[in-house]
Amino acid sequence: MHRRNFLAASAASALATSVFADDDKKKSSSTRTTSGSTPLVVPTSTTVKARVIVIGGGMAGTTVAKYLRLWGDSIEVTLVERMPTYTSNIMSSLVLTGQRTMASLTYKYDTLRSKYGVTTVFGEVVSVDPVDAKVTLRDGTVLSADRIVMAPGITFDTVEGLGTSNKMPHAWVAGPQTSLLASQLGAMRAGGVAILTIPKVPYRCPPGPYERACLVADWLRVKKPGSKLIVLDANDDIVVEKDNFTNAFLGIHGNVIEYHNKAEVLSVNTNTMTLYTTGGGTFTGDVVNMIPRQRAGGLIEATGLNNSIDGRFAGVNVLSYASTTPGASKVHIIGDSSATTQPKAGHVANQEAKVCADALTRIFAGGSPDAAPVTNSACFSTITTTQASWLHAMYQYDPKSGTMVAVPAATGASVGWNAESFKDMGKWFGALMADTFA
Repeated sequence: MHRRNFLAASAASALATSVFADDDKKKSSSTRTTSGSTPLVVPTSTTVKARVIVIGGGMAGTTVAKYLRLWGDSIEVTLVERMPTYTSNIMSSLVLTGQRTMASLTYKYDTLRSKYGVTTVFGEVVSVDPVDAKVTLRDGTVLSADRIVMAPGITFDTVEGLGTSNKMPHAWVAGPQTSLLASQLGAMRAGGVAILTIPKVPYRCPPGPYERACLVADWLRVKKPGSKLIVLDANDDIVVEKDNFTNAFLGIHGNVIEYHNKAEVLSVNTNTMTLYTTGGGTFTGDVVNMIPRQRAGGLIEATGLNNSIDGRFAGVNVLSYASTTPGASKVHIIGDSSATTQPKAGHVANQEAKVCADALTRIFAGGSPDAAPVTNSACFSTITTTQASWLHAMYQYDPKSGTMVAVPAATGASVGWNAESFKDMGKWFGALMADTFA
C-alpha cells in the first residue's frame, strides 16, 4: 500500500491537503483511486463474491462502506444506520458561538448509494450474531453477510442525579444537544458562570473539550462580559497540546477560565445546577456543559465484544480491526468503539476504516491483511474564535506489541496559534468530509 510510504508534512495544512490523495492510491488497477480531478472508479463486476454489513453511518462506517466498494472486487455492502443524515461532531463547537449552523454540518448518504452502490438500510440494530454474521433489526428484519463491520460510536456513563434531564447537555454527539447548549449560552446573563467538564481518558476527540473551553471563553469575553468559565478536568493534567492549552488558559483566557484538574464529577443536582467532584469540590453554574465519561456504543457490550479497557471498549487486531473476542473473528470494529493506541477522532476513524476495508478486500481475495499498515491524523484546535493551533501524527504497526505506534519524526504540534491555521482548519475539514461522504 502506498500509504505505508507516506511522510507526514511538517505543517498540518500540508497534511490536510495531501493525506487523502496518498491514502487513496492502491496497487490494483481495478481499484486505483486518487484525489483531485481523477475520478474514483467503482468495480463494475456483477458477480457477488462477498457480503459485508456495516453498522453505523458516522465517519468510520461511511468511509469503510465507500472504500469497500472502491477497492473490493464484487463486494456487496449494506450500511445500516438509524438516521437518514449524519451530523458532524467535528466543528460542532462553532455552533455554540454562532460561527457554524447545524445544517452546515449535516451530510446525506445519497452519493454513497448512487456513486458507490452501497445499499442503505435506515433502522435500529437490536442484536448481532458474531458467529453466523447476522444482524437483527428492531422491525424483525434479519440481514446476513460474510463479515460485519461495527462502528457504533460512543455512549456515556450514567451520572448520579443527571437522569434524562436536558439542563446539563453534553453536546458531545452533535445534534439537538448542540443547539440546546448554544441557546443556553445565548440566554446566560452577563457576568454569569458557565461550567465545562472533561471526562477521564479515553474519550472522543482528546483536544475537543479544551478547544471548546477556549472557544467559549473567547465568545464569553465579547458577548457576556464579566462571565467566568469553570473547567473541571477529571484527568491529572491537560492530556494533549499541554503547552498550547496551558498558555491559552493562563494567558489570553486567564480572566475568564478557571481550570481545575483531578476534578471528576461524582454527582450533580440539576435543580440547583450544582456539580459535586472528587476531593469535595462543589461548583454551581448558570450553564453546565456536562460531558460524562465514555465507552463503546451500547451494541458492543450487548454483543459481548467489550473486552478491553475495563470493559469500556472493544479489543481489536489493528491489522484488520477484527474483534479479539473469542468466536467473533467475523466482526470488525472501527472508530470510537475500538480500543487502540490511536486517538478517538474523526480523522483517525477515517484511517481505521481504510485499513479495515483494505484488509477485507485482501481476505476476500484469499490473502492476508497488510502486515505493516500506516495511519495518520490531523487535528486543529480553536484557541479563539478566529485563531487555531494544530496537531498531526503518523502511526505505524509495531509487530512486537501488536499496536499502532506514533512515529516521532512525523508527529508534532504547532507552537502557539494563528489565523492562518484557523483557515487551514476549514480546508482540512472540507477535505476530510469529502473523502468520507462525496
